[in-house]
Amino acid sequence: MSDLYDTDILLWSERQAELLRRLAAGEHVSEPVDWANVAEEMEALRRSQSRELASRLQTVLEHLIKLEVSPALEPRAGGRGTIRRERNEIALLLEDAPSLRQQLAAAIARRMDSARRAVLDDLADRGEQAQVDPAGLSYTADQVLGSWFP
Repeated sequence: MSDLYDTDILLWSERQAELLRRLAAGEHVSEPVDWANVAEEMEALRRSQSRELASRLQTVLEHLIKLEVSPALEPRAGGRGTIRRERNEIALLLEDAPSLRQQLAAAIARRMDSARRAVLDDLADRGEQAQVDPAGLSYTADQVLGSWFP
């Protein structure tokens, strides 16, 4: 079964899920569960979900910062639209994995510096100067996930 893990992880995961369901139903199965790789994939799922949350938070943070610091009047609606879409996706992610809520404050704090740098780089690429220093900006989870806009 480990060979299948290395060659076709989708087929491997389907077979492992079938084996686990059969075992849970009390059925005797002759094929062993690939426990080591099952455990690895479960941990990989956690890491993947955490990375997705952080990535989506970064996008929201960048657009919130841009709305606050950019002197440009347009495309503000586009930025707000991106924020709304990402907030919706984060809500779905948190619905599927509510335990990720425990990571929100720390993930926002971890991503703020890179979001600030990305915004400053974007402004520089467009020949703009920030009208507010983004170093002084911070956001709560409620601001990032709620309906608030700067």
